[in-house]
Formats: sequence, structure tokens, C-alpha cells
Amino acid sequence: MNLETIASDLKSAQDRRQPVEPVTSRLPDFNIGAAYDVAGRIHAARLREGAAAIGRKIGFSNRNLWPLFDVHESIWAYVYDTTVTRSWDTRGRCSMGRFLEPRIEPEIVAHFSAAPPRSDDPAELLACIDWLALGFELVQSHFPGWKFKAADTIANSGLHGALIIGEPRSPHELGPDLIGRMARFTVTLNCNGGVRETGRGSNVLDSPLAAIAHLTAVLESQQAPPIGAGELVTTGSLTDVPLIQAGQVWSATLEGLALPGLALALDP
Repeated sequence: MNLETIASDLKSAQDRRQPVEPVTSRLPDFNIGAAYDVAGRIHAARLREGAAAIGRKIGFSNRNLWPLFDVHESIWAYVYDTTVTRSWDTRGRCSMGRFLEPRIEPEIVAHFSAAPPRSDDPAELLACIDWLALGFELVQSHFPGWKFKAADTIANSGLHGALIIGEPRSPHELGPDLIGRMARFTVTLNCNGGVRETGRGSNVLDSPLAAIAHLTAVLESQQAPPIGAGELVTTGSLTDVPLIQAGQVWSATLEGLALPGLALALDP
């Protein structure tokens, strides 16, 4: 089985909302490099169909999730104008009918007014960001029961389903010592009014800014297109990632970081 066939099979599963056997179950030697090649082929097909890439997602930046899913490194994938929604009134809606085994992830989303440098200095990265927001990424698994290896998740477009972004705030609006507070803030994730998960900024590779720094390094090492001005990056789940279903209303609030909360109603 060649990489083009793998890409075609995975894209078909995405488009038809069908489960598929993990690539690594069929090809035990399928590795990270081949997986990004497959993801790139699916990405090129999305662009040919008219989607526009508007940013990146970082997956598995929360190390607490690694043993749960047997994945032990972070990954990245593109997000598109067809998968990203802005929710200006702190409340959004999303239909569950287009996802397989969906889960919800509260994340910090950063938007870049200038291309960030390849840098581990959070101040250099923050200087390129014109707004931050709380968001929900909906991830899904075309691999039944969420059983896969890291290479499978990369090849399957980083498991990205949708990204709903709440009200943005500029770094200036968020006050002093923002770099420190990006690691210390806490988040509460609720379902139908009850607390389901809690987390903190340090869960995502020590802070959302550190996660972005990691992404810039990975992109450079892969000779992949760097993050450009006008792109957004969603930095990974701050909490555990519960399964979700139609009829639920999920909400998240932050303490220690003055970003508006976000609620999401899940329709059939």
C-alpha cells in the first residue's frame, strides 16, 4: 500500500464519516515521517476542493493524555475556514452528526499579526500575537474506540473536527505578567452545569506560549511552512478530553487569565 492510497482511504473515511482500521495495524512500519506525508496529501486535496488553511492545531500537547491514548509526543495539523467558527457572544452551537466518537477540548487560541520567529523566548512570540481567546476544539477518531498510534493520528489530519473560538482579547487587555499567568491560570470544564474536568495552563507543554515555541521548532525541523501573519494556532487541551453527544451544553471558564468564558450547545 503506497502513501497516496493511504491518504485516499483516510480522506474518504473523513468525508463519509466512516470508521477505518489504523494504518499502523496494517503497516507496522508506518512512521511519523510517512504520516506527515499522508497528512500533506490530504491537506493538498482539501485546498484543491476550495478550503483555505487559516492556522494550525497542536495535538497531544497535554502530557497527562499521553498514557491514556498511548501517544507520547505532540503533533500538529492544519485547520481550515470550513472547520473554524467564531462565537462572538460567548455561546456557540455545533451539530454532532458529522463527527465520529467526538471529544471536546478547551484550548487557548492565539492569532498572529506577524509571523512568529523560531524562538523559545515567550516574549518574542507574544509580541507577534494580536489576540488570544478561549476555544473548544472538537476532535474525533475514525479509528474505532480511540485505539491508534501517534502516526495514525497525524495521518488522519490530527483528529481535527472543528474549532469554535470565543471572544478575543489583545495581550494588552490581559494585563501585566501575562507570560507568567499563561502557565498559572486554571480552567473549569462543565457539562450541563456540572463540573467535569479542571486543568491549568502548564498542562500544555508548560504553557500555551511554550507549546507555540515547540510548534515553531517542529515546523522548522520538518521544513514545513512556518506560521505566517494572519494565522491562528490552537495550543492543545488544557484538561482531559471527555466524549460528547448531542443534547449536551458544555462550558468553560478561566481563573487567572481574563478571557471570556465559552459555552457550546451540541445539536444532533
